[in-house]
Amino acid sequence: MRFHTPLSMNAHTRYGVFLRQISMSWRVTCWLAIRIGGSMLFHKNKDSAWKKSLFFWILLTWLGLQPCLSLADSYMLTGQWFEVTDDTADLATQGPKDTGLIPVLHPASNGGHFLYKADLVLPTNAHYVIDFKNSSVIGRFVHRIYDPEGRELLALHGGIQSREPNPYILRHGRDIMLPAGHYQVVSELESPFFLARPQPYVASLKAYQQSIKPGNAMVLLCYGAMSILMIYYAALGYVRKQVTDYMYALFIFGNLFYNGAALMILPDLMGIHWFYLISFPILFSNIAYVFFVIHLLGINQQKHSVLYRVGRGILYILLAFIPAAVLWPHWSLEFDRYGVGLIMIYGLIAGIRRAWRGHLIAKYYLVAVFAFFIIGSYSITNTEVQGSNTFYIEHFGMLAVTVEMILLALVLARQFALLHHEKEYALTLSEHHLQIARTDALTGLPNRYALDQRLDMLPPEGVLVFIDIDGLKFYNDNFGHKRGDELLCSFSQVVQEAMGEMGVLHRIGGDEFAITSPSGNVSQLESRLQAAMKILHGRGFEFSGMSYGIAHAMESRDGNVLKYLADTRMYANKRERQRGMPQFTKKITTQS
Repeated sequence: MRFHTPLSMNAHTRYGVFLRQISMSWRVTCWLAIRIGGSMLFHKNKDSAWKKSLFFWILLTWLGLQPCLSLADSYMLTGQWFEVTDDTADLATQGPKDTGLIPVLHPASNGGHFLYKADLVLPTNAHYVIDFKNSSVIGRFVHRIYDPEGRELLALHGGIQSREPNPYILRHGRDIMLPAGHYQVVSELESPFFLARPQPYVASLKAYQQSIKPGNAMVLLCYGAMSILMIYYAALGYVRKQVTDYMYALFIFGNLFYNGAALMILPDLMGIHWFYLISFPILFSNIAYVFFVIHLLGINQQKHSVLYRVGRGILYILLAFIPAAVLWPHWSLEFDRYGVGLIMIYGLIAGIRRAWRGHLIAKYYLVAVFAFFIIGSYSITNTEVQGSNTFYIEHFGMLAVTVEMILLALVLARQFALLHHEKEYALTLSEHHLQIARTDALTGLPNRYALDQRLDMLPPEGVLVFIDIDGLKFYNDNFGHKRGDELLCSFSQVVQEAMGEMGVLHRIGGDEFAITSPSGNVSQLESRLQAAMKILHGRGFEFSGMSYGIAHAMESRDGNVLKYLADTRMYANKRERQRGMPQFTKKITTQS
């Protein structure tokens, strides 16, 4: 059985690529329509929503078309897959002959031992590369090249479990340097499981080197972003002591192991070849993600019983997958696949439900989980990548997680902005309440509470003056309380203006006031009080007066003692005035 395919893409192949480009663009356009609708729903600024949607459309269009634009000048080896069982293991090394082997459509997802046999035509003497499309999750492989007589010419070993160095970073590509002619290729694969359907293909060296660059660049960029965000969320969890941050850090941590092993970062750069790093970490990261969703969206048993019960049920299923994977390790990646599907659906439904109920963070989370769901669904439901040889299913899985992580980082930034806004509002409100608590409502002067605070800062040379207004009862009884209030306000104004920088006037209740003066210049204080009273008399309050008492800060550092001394001396001064002692230096009356 011989199959011949030219090395360059023919017109029919290029037309198929063009159709796939249109299909990809259509899917991205549909996504754009949904994205714009969500933006219009969740953003008050419609222009901003449109600009953001346009940006994401350009980004995803570029990412969507990259697989199509990354086609190497290559062709698929058209041949036949065979499964190698214990009974036919001795036939695996029989060369290009397929006698006694069991034909299959493709390798099974739960792994095993398989052979792929095909004819190869090299039209020119050139440097070629043989590799696999669709997936890099292959335990071990050997490409054997035979001449038409069945003699083995090359044996090219590799795989994630193999210690054989890879000539191309993050790739299974192996060099073929043979003269032009007809050959037979036998690719032997042995792997605990497969993520997708590996398919051998051959490309010219130049085309291969060029086509693997976008995929490798994406892997390194996404892996770097994932590493940074894992550290960020772990540090954030340590600072904020919140389960949400710890759980998402664990989710990223599991994906770092999975993507590092599946996309050959760990084998190539760190020499780690344990194959089950591809499957077992995801079993735990899926559990962490469910906890993350529950805590991020504030889902609790009392208020959201349905979502809470569903989440708990999914956790039980995911926990059951762990011992099942230990018992049947060849199915561990399938458990991962179903687990990822469950957490994406749960995250999407929970986000929609909580956003519908007005939860602000859920609205932003919904954008992230929707992108995760769209790209992630493609990666867990497909076994082949149409239109590209060098982009794998693993690339789409990594892209899904990275896009969600970046969008969630923006959600977190928005959450911080909201918290900052709420904090600023609370501080402003607190300052306003504090100002109210420290201010007399009628006169606008500092009150008794503010006086106590200022006394603590009064220097030893400072003084405290207690003042009692005479005549307030007279104006209240004869002209009404409104006139009495006018007396209090006018007194506050003229005394405050007279004091200037020398002291601060406080109203401590009723007709009692107090002045704190850091300078302690008593004679100047009395002079300014006399001037203020003359102005007050000129405003129609001729029957008003005041008595005062002075206490020096050096007499006591206890504010209560100072207030007692000033208050006692003020009432002594009032009694002297009432006895008709015309000592103007101790009292000011309406007598001019």
